[in-house]
Amino acid sequence: MRTYARSVLATLTGILVVCTPVAAAAPQAPFPLSLQPDDVRAPAAALAEANTGLIVWSRQQDARVPIASITKVMTAVVVLESGDLDRPITVSHSAVDYAATHGGSTAGLAPGEVLTARQLLYALMLPSACDAAYALAEAYGPGQDGFLAKMNATAQRLGMSNTYFSDPSGLPVPDDYSTYSTPADLLKLGRHAMTNPIFRDIAQSPIHHQPAGPANRHHVWESTNGLLGEYPGATGIKTGSTDAAGTCLLFEATRGGQRLIGVVLNSSPNDLGAATADASRIMDWGFLPILSSLPIG
Repeated sequence: MRTYARSVLATLTGILVVCTPVAAAAPQAPFPLSLQPDDVRAPAAALAEANTGLIVWSRQQDARVPIASITKVMTAVVVLESGDLDRPITVSHSAVDYAATHGGSTAGLAPGEVLTARQLLYALMLPSACDAAYALAEAYGPGQDGFLAKMNATAQRLGMSNTYFSDPSGLPVPDDYSTYSTPADLLKLGRHAMTNPIFRDIAQSPIHHQPAGPANRHHVWESTNGLLGEYPGATGIKTGSTDAAGTCLLFEATRGGQRLIGVVLNSSPNDLGAATADASRIMDWGFLPILSSLPIG
């Protein structure tokens, strides 16, 4: 576990948070250095100042572990950076069958439906749809192997040296530990993704209504992220859950100009609420008390 001191300069016009190693500064109120986030269950986790990426608290930040559907953040990044978001994509039988065969979560897509890449990104991120992930990978790879190569190349470009993707949805294929990352690497991914305004809009959407069209059915997709609408200032990002990964959450929130990003991995074997609670406790610890009196955002 690593702890960093935080010295705070507060003015009437804004707040600057400066984080330095413990050895470099004496304790300053209101944050005694002995304090840590309370009752965090996740064995691997990290919290950073989102504007700079400076990690202010962590637990096994470089541990390689399964990350389940947090993988879909990278899937979205590859699609967004490829562009052409209004291109029509036909949902294949293989995409639907793939999700069903591996017991993945879905957006209720039917073979033959045609949606744009932009619409499929909502399906990918909100209900964490494996059918949408496979459909996007088929279209943008082209093919799953081509898409995985792009995912891993992007990870290397972002400096995620302890990360590997073997599946575009985060399903345990070919095995439980084939796709892996670390808390530190996932903060790099989350920070990069949230700089894209389209991704940011999708990640902070609690619900998306997709009207029926000439070649698609009506869909209502709800986010699996319990922080949205519940935790003040929450702006995303993505949940994940498999037997090996447990319940996971990559999260971000903003208060009064202070922006935090964090991740918790394996908070519980199967209770997503435990990951949400871990994230809330870590951010409660990370946000400066003075911000509780300032407007959210």
